[in-house]
Amino acid sequence: MSHPPPLFTLDTYQIEDSIGYLLARSRAMLVKSSDELLAEYGITHSQAAIILMLSTGKYSTAADLARETYTDAASLKRMIDRLVARDLIQREHCLHDRRLMKLHLTEDGIELSKQIPKVFCSVLNQHFSEFSAEELGFLKSMLRRLLATGK
Repeated sequence: MSHPPPLFTLDTYQIEDSIGYLLARSRAMLVKSSDELLAEYGITHSQAAIILMLSTGKYSTAADLARETYTDAASLKRMIDRLVARDLIQREHCLHDRRLMKLHLTEDGIELSKQIPKVFCSVLNQHFSEFSAEELGFLKSMLRRLLATGK
């Protein structure tokens, strides 16, 4: 059984046309725009994402957050330390395993978590204004499919 030829080859590869490059540049642009608007709240895009993730109730430990965001433990710990210092999240020992620290939003963190989606929606509306709903659905579908290959 023969395999289809590779989609990417060295003889045609150019960094400016690389999917990785385009994804990284797109993400950086969205993060920069988010950071500009989130400055009003004194947090960064990465910190806002942590707050939102904790607000869903699906994530409760630094390990959960590190896995989901592909962030190294040391960077995530520094980010959590800053959010704890700002009284936006708190650490609490797990009742079943004292070595494990659970993360919870404080009252201020909960209030802030209600403001963050407004910022993210504003940024997305700004940058995706030339896209149709169908195109955005297709883009999300393709990105989910790409992410599924990494599991």
